[in-house]
Amino acid sequence: MKRHFLFPLLLLFTTGLLFSSDPAFAQKELNRISIAERSDGKGFVVRYHLSEMVDSVKVSQPSSDRIQLILFSPELDTLDFNSPPSTSTFNDFELFPAAEGMGVEISLSAGQYFKARSYTDQNGRDLLLALERVSSSEIDEIADASDEIDMSLYGYVNPTRNNGEDEDNTFLRLRDNMDFNVIVLDAGHGGHDPGTENRSMGLHEKDIALAVTLKVGEYIKEHIPDVEVVYTRNDDTFVPLSERGLTATRNRGDLFVSIHVNAAPNSPSAHGTETFFLGLARSESALEVMKRENSVVDLENGPGSLDLSEEELLVYELTNTGNLAISERIASMVENQFKNRAQRRSRGVKQAGLEALWHASTPAVLIELGFLSNPTEARFLNSEYGQTIMASAIFRAIRDFKLEYDKSIRNDRGNQASNE
Repeated sequence: MKRHFLFPLLLLFTTGLLFSSDPAFAQKELNRISIAERSDGKGFVVRYHLSEMVDSVKVSQPSSDRIQLILFSPELDTLDFNSPPSTSTFNDFELFPAAEGMGVEISLSAGQYFKARSYTDQNGRDLLLALERVSSSEIDEIADASDEIDMSLYGYVNPTRNNGEDEDNTFLRLRDNMDFNVIVLDAGHGGHDPGTENRSMGLHEKDIALAVTLKVGEYIKEHIPDVEVVYTRNDDTFVPLSERGLTATRNRGDLFVSIHVNAAPNSPSAHGTETFFLGLARSESALEVMKRENSVVDLENGPGSLDLSEEELLVYELTNTGNLAISERIASMVENQFKNRAQRRSRGVKQAGLEALWHASTPAVLIELGFLSNPTEARFLNSEYGQTIMASAIFRAIRDFKLEYDKSIRNDRGNQASNE
């Protein structure tokens, strides 16, 4: 009798488990994102419509035009997700599916500055992101204090990444290269132009930039021997800004890399790397770098630093789309190396109207290794160890891009041959 009595109970219990609405057995969903203006007129509220609240949220603002989030909830479902349309304020919402949840990156239009704060809606289910308008100087402070979220650390795998791509930390010898063969390395400043200085420590930008630049060149010569390295200077001499970019043009360079050291005299705690490519300055910090680097013209032609007009830069962007796309890609790879391999703080990839890059009719980037005005970072950059770490990171980015570029060229040629 007991056995006959237990069987129906077990059946009822099992059936209850199968059809239970317990959230533990239901996959959480992110259905859509909507945007509404705040009732106080000070900004916007971005609502993440969820079937159930995620476990936790991480928010970061690594630059003035980007807001990053990680919604922590394993295997968060976005199958039926609807992205909001682009507006004059919001350019794009990009999703990064990851093992630990879902990454979301908001791209803002130029001149739109917001401070972001996340909280749970009263319904206990939706996530709200309050965006409050702030000044450009305030958003720069927020960006300086924020670290970029590396989505790969949470299980995101870029679907465009090639399987079998080199993952180790060793130098890889390249062979049979044909198209990416000349790299022009530019050590910033020099001679009677010391660049930024840390007078209390007796350090000059020109010396650190030259030391790192020469190390990058040595690594390229040793490990990619069929690539020609051209220096704009290999000793303590002054080279005018216009001549630096023209060196790349005259030598038919495939890449121009200008290496510098940053400074923020009024903010001695500022630290981290930045990599620039040519274009309109999108933030106050990028504008300050542009003014400082372009002020070298004062030493060439007297007072009155160069100021590339917005019109000139827009024309350049329109006529050099290919170079700019490659420049941005390389700049991103450099910053990834600084952050993930060299373990330095990355302040991101930025655009600015830099005279050193203007005359280079080739992909070109300008790298700021760190802040000489920060005593801790200054000691690191002045050390043999620090210079080796930074030079190795720059070399690896160049090497990895060359691998990627050459592979795409080979594939293109293979496709052309098969079509013929």
